[in-house]
Amino acid sequence: MEWADEGIILAVRRNGETGVLASLLTREHGRHPGLVHGGVGRANRGTLQPGNHVKAWWRARLADQLGSYRVELAQAHAADILDDPDRLAALASACALTDVVLPERESHPAAFAALVALLEAFKSDAWPSVYVHWELALLRDVGYGLDLTQCVATGVMEGLAYVSPKSGRAVCLEAGQPYRDKLLILPEFLVMGGEGDRQAVFDGLKLSGFFLERHVLGPNRVPMPAARSRLVDRFRP
Repeated sequence: MEWADEGIILAVRRNGETGVLASLLTREHGRHPGLVHGGVGRANRGTLQPGNHVKAWWRARLADQLGSYRVELAQAHAADILDDPDRLAALASACALTDVVLPERESHPAAFAALVALLEAFKSDAWPSVYVHWELALLRDVGYGLDLTQCVATGVMEGLAYVSPKSGRAVCLEAGQPYRDKLLILPEFLVMGGEGDRQAVFDGLKLSGFFLERHVLGPNRVPMPAARSRLVDRFRP
């Protein structure tokens, strides 16, 4: 069994003296693991960094075996943002979340495209808002998208300010005021577009994180990745 694809490095773990176990999100083959022989060597060390875009060749005797990778660097996203702790934290969070949220060996082309777009967005100052949109897109890709188009209580499409933790649907300011302590804040930029300030980004991370834990991580008894928690702390007021 053999295939070639492009992928994003999600995680790398030491395997033996010189090898590594790499997890990649590939365009056609989804999240897929494989061994990289000699992965700790100088030739592969710079390539096997989370967030890097690579060309990958996978090979195994049988389709359900772990198999091995040969990888070639296409774009070094990690190296491009080494001097920016916030961007690095977001990149680490995105890779860690993708690695625990998406099922193994199941094609998710939309998730691949969204992660590539996020990595490109790190070149822009608007990346924090894009990151929140990316987490919501990841939720949609695994079947738990939020409905932020109209108020679940009144049907109005304006003045949306909250999200119901039960239904994942938007609630307008007027209808939500009596229950605001039980509702999640809906940042304006998620409805109207544009960029959110640091408080709005924090509220957006709290919103997406709630549903990630409730629908995806919790049922599978998987903790929220530490990298994602560190990113939230960077935006905490």
